[in-house]
Amino acid sequence: MKHWKGRWLMTVAILHTIVAIALFGDVLAAIIQRGVFDTVGNDPMTGAVVWFVLFGAVLFICGQVIYALEKSLSGSPLPRAIGWSLLALVLLGITLMPVSGFWLAFPPAIAILRGKTIKIA
Repeated sequence: MKHWKGRWLMTVAILHTIVAIALFGDVLAAIIQRGVFDTVGNDPMTGAVVWFVLFGAVLFICGQVIYALEKSLSGSPLPRAIGWSLLALVLLGITLMPVSGFWLAFPPAIAILRGKTIKIA
């Protein structure tokens, strides 16, 4: 299957956001009720939820970039630096939170690393 790594990460990002809404809907609703602007303040729970949601957005953007690279490289391997960076993030995430969705980013990280090496200028 071609061009799956970026789509995989975008799917994980969407699932991540759905989990955020399911688990923290009350916190997200409170943010909206307070008018969104400057609503995190010093509340660690609100801050954690905001970062949880924002990580899903950043992961989706990374997935879009990887998908675009996959398409533009026409079957050539992705830069290994992307694979190493993704793997490092996954390993750190799993170390800090073993019971988490970080495991879902292993397949594209390993697949990127298994491709032939190309260099980024």
